[in-house]
Amino acid sequence: MLDLRRIREDPEPARAALARRGAADALDQLLRLDERRRELLPEVEERRARQNRASDRIAEAKRAGDDAEPLIAEMRQVSGELKGLEGELSGVESERARLLSTLPNLPEPEAPDGDTEEDAVTLREVGERPEFTFETRDHLELGLANGWIEMEKAGEASGSRFAYLLGDLVLVELSLLRFAHDVAGSEGLTPVVPPVLVRERALFGTGFLPAEREMIYEVPRDELFLVGTSEVSLAALHAGEILVGDSLPRRYAGFSTCFRRESGAAGRDTRGIFRVHQFDKVEMFSFVRPEDSAAEHERLLGIQERILQALELPYRVVDIAVGDLGASAARKFDCEAWIPSQSRYREVTSCSNTTDYQARRLDCRYRPDPDAQPIHVHTLNATAVAVPRILIALIENGQRADGSVELPRALRDAGAPAAIGGD
Repeated sequence: MLDLRRIREDPEPARAALARRGAADALDQLLRLDERRRELLPEVEERRARQNRASDRIAEAKRAGDDAEPLIAEMRQVSGELKGLEGELSGVESERARLLSTLPNLPEPEAPDGDTEEDAVTLREVGERPEFTFETRDHLELGLANGWIEMEKAGEASGSRFAYLLGDLVLVELSLLRFAHDVAGSEGLTPVVPPVLVRERALFGTGFLPAEREMIYEVPRDELFLVGTSEVSLAALHAGEILVGDSLPRRYAGFSTCFRRESGAAGRDTRGIFRVHQFDKVEMFSFVRPEDSAAEHERLLGIQERILQALELPYRVVDIAVGDLGASAARKFDCEAWIPSQSRYREVTSCSNTTDYQARRLDCRYRPDPDAQPIHVHTLNATAVAVPRILIALIENGQRADGSVELPRALRDAGAPAAIGGD
């Protein structure tokens, strides 16, 4: 959530920033509502004071035996005016709160302009793309041939975009998860297994509600939601708290199964396990001082690149265009791994600086020192590994002519074999 008080004092920087995201008109509407609210508040208070004074005078007149009808008539008039003003104020405040909740974060000046994936700016490419001397297969062909992936039975059990992972591929996933936690732990992140069912406040606090409700699985009977990322649960870990300044940064690595409806994605990436409704992920999350968030953003990106390099995957880093940012992000970097069957890079991790946007919605603050007023922290999130897409990249880049897949040393050290599958 944006700092309305700061915007009110100097709206032009926020207006210019939100214009890059197509939200300047909504900001202007919000400011008009905010101005009307500030006009109404003293009028409401003045009518309430007049009503109280009239009530006292009526009581005095009655005690003295005087005619109170003129005073009663005056109080009826004031009460009618007050009722109308209170109704208008309630409506203004409700719409003001709704608009404020829908405005996205202010993008950082360095974030590139544009509205689509194609507008992202490539920062660097790392690693050599494999050159195969045999006819390659995609991850689903290899998965079916080796008995690693079962789509048909998953469809019967659960519907489209679900999969059974079987045999050696499960062991690779477990090694991958262990490896990701080992790297995160070596970087000082505390491992967490968070809840995957959360209340509405956690999703609102992280900016996924109200805009992304159609992407979220709901359990209406219990007023709970299945998370699409453990970012939600990790952010809520310190909701409503005032942290001690010396305890920052606080860094976590959460493992969870994630659930996404993928509404509106019909026909896109439906083959295999690239875009599924259920998947496992290790997510990194940081609570930091505001002055440290830019450096923390680069730090998290560095951990992501360390993981991809250890997995021996060719990848590129892209700076996401402002129009393609999620509501809470001020800036986002994606790492995209090379997928041979598609002859292109595809997103496997993201890394976002949400500045104080989530912290304001969750009311997470810290005291710079014991005598200081609390201020909002900055929060950041970054994928360590999203299992299906990393598995796809590993399978396709590591495939051999006999249908087996060679695995990187990093996974062997985490318990995986040197290779899996084969004719």
